[in-house]
Amino acid sequence: MLVREVMTDQVITVRPTDPVRQAVRVLHAADVTAAPVLDTDGRLVGIVSEMDLLRGEFQRDPRASARAVLGHGEPVPFLVEEVMTADPVTVTPATDAVELIDLMVGRRVKSVPVVEHGRLVGIVSRRDLLAVLARSDDDLRADVLAALHEHYPSGPSWEVSVHDGVAELHGHCGEHADRIADLLARTVPGVVRVKHSAG
Repeated sequence: MLVREVMTDQVITVRPTDPVRQAVRVLHAADVTAAPVLDTDGRLVGIVSEMDLLRGEFQRDPRASARAVLGHGEPVPFLVEEVMTADPVTVTPATDAVELIDLMVGRRVKSVPVVEHGRLVGIVSRRDLLAVLARSDDDLRADVLAALHEHYPSGPSWEVSVHDGVAELHGHCGEHADRIADLLARTVPGVVRVKHSAG
């Protein structure tokens, strides 16, 4: 599965000079956990997450401690550029989802901007990946059959079953055709593994 098959292409973005409170409202209204930050020329200059926006926004409540709460501490960040992650890690639409997941785990990020030819074209989050895995086996089976039929409109054909995201192709149509069918099934978003049985 490639990033382009799972990414969100209608991206909610903010500017570096947007007030933090405005960015908070944007993320909350759109129900997203992070937003790419674009400069006035539309170039990606950062990403800001919910956690970034929470930084410094709350003061200690005097009711939570027997000690008096004095002073105001550090100044509260006012602009997105003060809390965003600059030069974020990115992927392209052609990046393999396995590479994307390794990146998310290694960098401990929940959302990754998708860039093509230097321009933001999407964003992909852990929630997007989970949505693909949550697809029903019936939907996956239908998509595998459609992919096979598109490539082989006049045959050969295979019986297809899907259980918990694992697609099984039943039948033998020649080594080359079976190999192509296996590859086609693997391209269906949500199929986690493909098995082939001769019977």
